[in-house]
Amino acid sequence: MSAEHAVWTKVSTAPDMLGESPFWHPTEKMLYWVDIPGKKIHRSTLDHMIVDNWDMPTEPGCIAPAKRGGLIIAMRDGIYRAEHWQAELVKIGAVNFDTSTTRFNDGKCDTAGRFWVGSMFEPRTQRLAALFRLDSRDTVDHKKPPKFEIVQKDAILANGLGWSPDNKTIYWADTVDQIIHARDRPEATGKMTNKRVFQKFDAKPAGWTPEKPQGIHYQGRPDGCAIDTQGNYYIAMYDGQRLLKFGSSGKLLADIPTPTRCTTMPCFGGEDMKTLFITTSSYMRSEDELKAQPLAGHVFSMQVDVPGLPVNFYQD
Repeated sequence: MSAEHAVWTKVSTAPDMLGESPFWHPTEKMLYWVDIPGKKIHRSTLDHMIVDNWDMPTEPGCIAPAKRGGLIIAMRDGIYRAEHWQAELVKIGAVNFDTSTTRFNDGKCDTAGRFWVGSMFEPRTQRLAALFRLDSRDTVDHKKPPKFEIVQKDAILANGLGWSPDNKTIYWADTVDQIIHARDRPEATGKMTNKRVFQKFDAKPAGWTPEKPQGIHYQGRPDGCAIDTQGNYYIAMYDGQRLLKFGSSGKLLADIPTPTRCTTMPCFGGEDMKTLFITTSSYMRSEDELKAQPLAGHVFSMQVDVPGLPVNFYQD
């Protein structure tokens, strides 16, 4: 197993409670991300000449850029479309779950321009989360409603969504189950088949705490992911203070230490797509941990040798 030379640089100007859903906008040359419990969307140039913040009415679980401009935003109570930065929020996807216990979480667009988003059941006691797909490509002059459907059920906390470079494999994780599944996705039908375990991680050992790990090996829980042009899968390990890089075969290629304990999601960006960004969390962490890790909640970057896949745009 080879290791990346992990030299991280802080790129955000202020910490978030729970940073998530980063993406690099290739034409705007800006990094976007959200603070879920902080109910904000951020965007920034890397030189900080532009730093914008946008308050949301409810928690934004994830965001993606739209081809016609603006964003698609998955919030607690539905999927919203904003035609440009700080535009009116128009609901285009209504939820069919109890928003007092469930909200949208991790999501991205595929290369066809459809928005895939997973939910999470916040009590984490029942398998009531699912993976949804929103398709607006066939809405003639936006007079027909988008097609909004459930494509996978039986989850607790959806994360780790991504596609292989050839679009033939889709990855999806359940953080609570400590598992990442891979499925085949034939382009002709778009349906998911051949479900299999890509990675399974050990549960948190009894007696383990961040302040007193007591020498117990614990990798953390799988959170958000990013994939590079060679098909390598990078997964943020929440609580584990690391990114794990797996080859498409499932072989562990690198265990990359991160600056703070709770890394939430990576993405690739920059002019050559060789800058790896990560969001992190300070949310509901102990006072002792935050004293030991004062940069928790910031966004960081490092350089890698293999470029990442670019963000996919929502098509409507």
